[in-house]
Amino acid sequence: MSRTFARRRTRTESSGTTPSTVVRFAHMSSAPGAGPEIAQAITAFCAQQFGACGAAKFEISREELSGIVSAVVGKWNASASSAEVQAFLGALRVEELVLTRACAAGNNTAWELFLNRYRAVLYGAAYKIAGDDATARELADSLYAELYGVSEKGAERSSKLLYYSGRGSLEGWLRTIVAQEYVNRYRRTRRETSLEEQVEEGKQFEATPSAPDPPPDNRMDHAISAEIAALHAEDRLLLATYFLDGRKLAEIARVQRVHESTISRKLERVTGLLRKRIRKRLIDGGMSPRQADEAMGELDVRDVQVPIEKSLRQEPGGGTFYKGSEP
Repeated sequence: MSRTFARRRTRTESSGTTPSTVVRFAHMSSAPGAGPEIAQAITAFCAQQFGACGAAKFEISREELSGIVSAVVGKWNASASSAEVQAFLGALRVEELVLTRACAAGNNTAWELFLNRYRAVLYGAAYKIAGDDATARELADSLYAELYGVSEKGAERSSKLLYYSGRGSLEGWLRTIVAQEYVNRYRRTRRETSLEEQVEEGKQFEATPSAPDPPPDNRMDHAISAEIAALHAEDRLLLATYFLDGRKLAEIARVQRVHESTISRKLERVTGLLRKRIRKRLIDGGMSPRQADEAMGELDVRDVQVPIEKSLRQEPGGGTFYKGSEP
């Protein structure tokens, strides 16, 4: 860490603002007006996760954790159903989300943990982009202050860590931030010295040989395909009806002649079970638990090379089990 950044950090810590105060201010004002059922689900989820996520050691209470999670859910989809929120919470990386919020609040313990865990990640990403040690360290150092939440003059401001939503890995998000900062710095430099001016001055540009593309990793596709096929036909029908056809829980419940809450619980159970089985298959296929979590956290369904619709609408023997229901 640079001496300049250390001075900025000390100046901010002397302001007398407690981490809990900053966390409350940053999230209570932006918490969505969720309905009672969703608010209750978030509260129960936070109570379950409170001990494992490390919130207490960062001076974040259960109520403040609920406020943080509520704000993230609201920003993601303020009109989400209870089942959708439950599925969203099941994929949330709560420990990393709590760490970022505690760092943004100025908690020393959180910040030291963050540096120990991610300093090498930041520098490695910066070096891979910049190509030389001096530029990489300058790029990484400039990000420390922005992540901590202070300006060049040491005045307090909003930390970039508040933009992390917990939907993917924090490591992957930090690599993206490094790349964005490098592009911003390049654009600022380009405005000062254009490429044409450099060419006129006789500067030579060497072509950097590109590294060969790594072979595609099909383990995620194989895991998804295998675990969808392993689901009971009735469970696949429920997933197809809800996610592919866009039917509401009330509609599905009416067709099956059960209460809407029954369908909600069943959907939560099926999606949770499917996620656990896919994760286990990835680990059995050679991924570490952390790699499996990151792969699932960063998964974009548009990148999946599996005919999901066909898989969900087929019985194990190949016959179509989904015929569609009248609206």
